Amino acid sequence: MDQPLTQRADQPLRPRSKRQSRARVRQHIAPNSAPQKTPDAQPSADVPVPEPRPADAPKVDAPKTQDRNTEGPKSGGTSDLLKDEESHQKSPTPPEPPAETESEPEPSAVVPTPTPKPDTTTPEPQPRTVAPQPTPKPAEADDEEKMLPDPRSADLPADKMPAEEVACRERLKTLGVEFEEHKAESNPEIGCSIPYPIMLKTLGKSIAITPGTELNCPMAEAAVRFAADVIQPAAKAEFGADLKSISQASAFVCRPRHGTRKLSEHAFGNALDIASFTLSDGKTIEVGPAPPEKDGKFLDAVRKAACGPFKTVLGPGADADHSLHFHFDLEPRRHGGTFCQ
Repeated sequence: MDQPLTQRADQPLRPRSKRQSRARVRQHIAPNSAPQKTPDAQPSADVPVPEPRPADAPKVDAPKTQDRNTEGPKSGGTSDLLKDEESHQKSPTPPEPPAETESEPEPSAVVPTPTPKPDTTTPEPQPRTVAPQPTPKPAEADDEEKMLPDPRSADLPADKMPAEEVACRERLKTLGVEFEEHKAESNPEIGCSIPYPIMLKTLGKSIAITPGTELNCPMAEAAVRFAADVIQPAAKAEFGADLKSISQASAFVCRPRHGTRKLSEHAFGNALDIASFTLSDGKTIEVGPAPPEKDGKFLDAVRKAACGPFKTVLGPGADADHSLHFHFDLEPRRHGGTFCQ
């Protein structure tokens, strides 16, 4: 009979050769090193065979392999080398993060996107373009410059001179006044109008007025009577001389009152400004804020007496515009009142 391949338990074990141990190690290292039954490893019928362990039990066998590695230093070295090789094969993956870090500077290219900010700032001048909308203000200013309406602005000469104008001229001739008829003047844009003006040369038989004075007839008559009834007697009483002439500063002038939109009485030839008086002895008395004592008495007397015959009397001390002349006019006021300063 042939001898069985398996060795009995009562027979002593033969020492393994180096070649067999190396072969065992290689089989153990191989990836698919599942325990295969070889014809040499078949157990005998007498020896009990251990049951195979599950596939996920290699972790439990790990300590046994470590024990075997301690027994055979050569076999343990090879297993460590294989583990190192596997770790080297897995190690190439870490270099990938630096590649990602290099891609991070790409957002820096997105950082220049704040360039649209100047675009957002550029619309700011647009409200400035809207600011010129106050341009209508000049139009409003034009409206403000327009004079307030005055019914006398519509006065125009008729084909035939009214009876009151004819009568006024007859009275001037009786008083010895030299005058000339003057053509009508008007300015529709401003509102000035003097339909029946006259140019005065004298205020009576012995009192001249210079330069030529254009007034309406009622104002001219009031000036003539005031010169004869008030100024002449005041000059004789204060200086002992007769009034020879009057120097006027303004008569008919198409303009508004200073600082207002109301037409001046000068715009209707209804006002006269007197700057100085000249006496028969050659003395000149000028209207001003600080005249000599005698001149001041004479000027005060004339100024006080003018409030009544004239509806408005202004002079030095009233305002800056009248600091160097007297202003007399016949502005119509309620209840025939006067305004004297």
